[in-house]
Amino acid sequence: MARMIFQSPSKYVQGAGVLKDLGEETNKLSKKPLVIADDMVWSITSETITNSFENSNIDFEYEAFNGEASEKEIDRLSEVAKSKEADAVVGIGGGKTLDTAKAIADSLEAPVIIVPTTASTDAPSSSLSVIYSESGEFTGYKFYDKNPDLIIIDSQVVVNAPIKLFASGMSDAMATLVEARAALKSHGENMVGGQPTLASIAIAEKCEETLFTYGDSAYRAASKGLVTPHVEAVIEANTLLSGLGFENGGLAAAHAIHNGFTSLSGEIHNLSHGEKVTYGTLVQLVLENASDETLHKYIDFYKSIGMPTTLKEMHLENTSFEDLVKVGELATDPGDTFSNLSDKITPEEIANAILAVNEISISNK
Repeated sequence: MARMIFQSPSKYVQGAGVLKDLGEETNKLSKKPLVIADDMVWSITSETITNSFENSNIDFEYEAFNGEASEKEIDRLSEVAKSKEADAVVGIGGGKTLDTAKAIADSLEAPVIIVPTTASTDAPSSSLSVIYSESGEFTGYKFYDKNPDLIIIDSQVVVNAPIKLFASGMSDAMATLVEARAALKSHGENMVGGQPTLASIAIAEKCEETLFTYGDSAYRAASKGLVTPHVEAVIEANTLLSGLGFENGGLAAAHAIHNGFTSLSGEIHNLSHGEKVTYGTLVQLVLENASDETLHKYIDFYKSIGMPTTLKEMHLENTSFEDLVKVGELATDPGDTFSNLSDKITPEEIANAILAVNEISISNK
């Protein structure tokens, strides 16, 4: 009998102004953490975080993250953590910073505290990291025995970030139910090595419902730096619901195609994770033989929040069919998650679906 597995973070804290509580919350887990963030994020958050740690008598060390969640960077920062005798790792920033923090903490066998400064991905809550080469090409996943010990996300910080990141998180989250449903149907494995649970599917359904119900108004409020109940709901959907849903429900083609896009060169690498997942989700829907009504519903949603639904918007209008086949080849790598949709679909069929999404979107009124 197949076993079902469900994992989750130990604690999740969300709200406007909660960054000032980081020291108090960290104090329950650590006295000497290593803090990592990129220079831009640190310039925005350092004053609040430093004051918060000082008020809680926490002796922390800061080290700049270089921007890529690569094995080389993980190894470098792990050595820094060991040399500083850090007893925990605090990651502050976007998905790659947070994935790197999780990897460092795993190498130290220490607690990890996750502080997202955007709601741009569902990376914060998961027990895995997406790993890239130094040049930004997807190389695989790292899996851990546990999820983060603490996630603390300040809604005011999130809405002060570029609105494109908020929209990207909505697009990443919109893939959650599409992929979990495919994994359930195919009897595929989730990201923690078990079958999708009823709870994970219910969470994925609530995630999508929240986005379709509140997404437009949340997007418009967040674009003005406003924290409203709709914004709070979408931050939770982007960060917690999507994270729990994808990890325990499973990934399928949408994220595998995102990973396939990393095989290409050019301006596509300037797009966010969520932007590439947007197109991957639409490709999965085409491959699933979704109805016209369903496709147009998703395309309309993505267009309303400025996400790419055409090859031109993906900077791929001049990409050859052969290169799109290469996307399909990387997407269907046995180490990725495409088989949760099907193990019968060929790279050529994926290339055709990529082209079909473009035509459907262009004709969508």
